[in-house]
Amino acid sequence: MVLVRCGVRAMVLARMSPTVLRARGFRLYFFSDEEPRPHVHVEHATGEAKFWLTPHVRLARNWGLRPHRLADAKRLIEEHRDAILAKWKDHAPR
Repeated sequence: MVLVRCGVRAMVLARMSPTVLRARGFRLYFFSDEEPRPHVHVEHATGEAKFWLTPHVRLARNWGLRPHRLADAKRLIEEHRDAILAKWKDHAPR
């Protein structure tokens, strides 16, 4: 699908990977239709990672984040886990 207008493209991308939270230099977001298990992606200027949300917050994959950034991201997710899971339930396909 080719999108001509930037505004339409931005809307489609936002629906495909909605931002859940921005804090401490991190952007937390979901990818639409990636997989059914609750998880969240974390983006930082220095890299990205994916964390499982259940049964507890756990690193799934890392793309370049240093150990201290991973620890910061995990802490942030744990602090907001209930809100992230609520948004997951609203976002996830039924």
